Amino acid sequence: MNKNPLSVNEAIKKLEYYCSYQDRCYKEVIAKLKTLGMFQTAIDHILTHLSENNFLNEERFAKSFARGKHKFKHWGKRRIEQELKFRDISSHNIKTALKEIETDYLTNFYNLAEKKWQTLTDTSLEKKKRRWTDYLLRKGYETHLIFDFLKELST
Repeated sequence: MNKNPLSVNEAIKKLEYYCSYQDRCYKEVIAKLKTLGMFQTAIDHILTHLSENNFLNEERFAKSFARGKHKFKHWGKRRIEQELKFRDISSHNIKTALKEIETDYLTNFYNLAEKKWQTLTDTSLEKKKRRWTDYLLRKGYETHLIFDFLKELST
């Protein structure tokens, strides 16, 4: 906690900047405000201000989160959905966010799956399949995609 607590206006300015350089969810903003030593009534007021002035938008956050994690970390839909739920994002916004990645989803999956398969150097085919499958499951890809691709590799 700060020795000199911030005024509500100072906290608003600080949080406007915090939300403007990266999309944030409510949970992150509330945590930030608590670390600044703000009381619940001030937190409520600041959240209202940030929402009304479009600094804080849950749908925009969910969409950019999904696009970013899929594009840069190559996460699948299940992992993205799980992470958004952890951040208390509504199911409607999660569905909207997952629609953002539909166009590149299968292409990215096949590229990642192929690349990973080529990099594994296990001598046992069963061990290689297991490590490859575990990797893609951790990334959050659906089992039916993984096993369909595995069938293609086997033929």
